Amino acid sequence: MIAPPDDIDRIMSVMEQAFSPEYGEAWNRRQVSDALVVGSCRYGLIGADGAEQLSEEADTAGFFMSRGILDEEELLLFAIAPQYRRRGLGHILLSRFIVSAKNNGMSRIFLEMRRGNPAAFLYAAHGFHEIGVRPSYYRTPDGNRIDAISQELSFQD
Repeated sequence: MIAPPDDIDRIMSVMEQAFSPEYGEAWNRRQVSDALVVGSCRYGLIGADGAEQLSEEADTAGFFMSRGILDEEELLLFAIAPQYRRRGLGHILLSRFIVSAKNNGMSRIFLEMRRGNPAAFLYAAHGFHEIGVRPSYYRTPDGNRIDAISQELSFQD
């Protein structure tokens, strides 16, 4: 899925606000653009009003990026800008993503996040469960290490 430049601008704007540089989780513009050139990658946006299709002047509240392989989808990035959190937009966007993955014939969705990520509650509310741990995967600037948690949502359960 090739994204128009203004959608990449929207993704980058949210990413810059939502991801703490402390953990090095954010992607740069080139990584986002390159991923979206690959046919198996897709994205979705949500406006501050919950809209899926955004007008030019609409504020972008969040986005997801994913990659599908065979019947499995991996949620690569998911973010809601801080000023739009706690309004239900994360639940709306994640629900849209899950429904679209299921409608595209996916049997399960995977994601990976750092231990302690506040989004863990959101993922659990939508049925994701832990399937593995990558010990000391993330490194903070002060040298501390944080585990990566692998999660899955299966549609076959």
